Amino acid sequence: MPPKRSNTLTEAELRLMKILWQRGDSAVTDLVSAMPEGETLAYNSVLTTIRILERKGYVEHRQEGRAFIYRPLIAENEAGRSEVRRVLNRFFGNSREQLLLSLLNDEEISPEELERLKDAIRDASPDSLDEA
Repeated sequence: MPPKRSNTLTEAELRLMKILWQRGDSAVTDLVSAMPEGETLAYNSVLTTIRILERKGYVEHRQEGRAFIYRPLIAENEAGRSEVRRVLNRFFGNSREQLLLSLLNDEEISPEELERLKDAIRDASPDSLDEA
């Protein structure tokens, strides 16, 4: 039995998505040239990865001349929320409280970050929390 296909983004997929979110519509050659220094991928690797992203529903393409131009179908904030929901479900039993407690107990949290979190919790309405 083949392994279940995942809709989560691998690191390579996320790198390409970040470029697409920043640049907008791009050909594979554009994506290759926009890779950060030290993280370059070969044209064929980018092409394979972008096709996987298309199968997963993250991007679509249109043809311009001989080139395929890819565009993101999912906004960056939507993808981020989806990943947080997966973590929430997998590690915290869908408990937002447990997730927040885990973040608050992180020894690397700065006093400024803690204060911003307190403010955000204080300012959040129950309706806005239900939408998350």
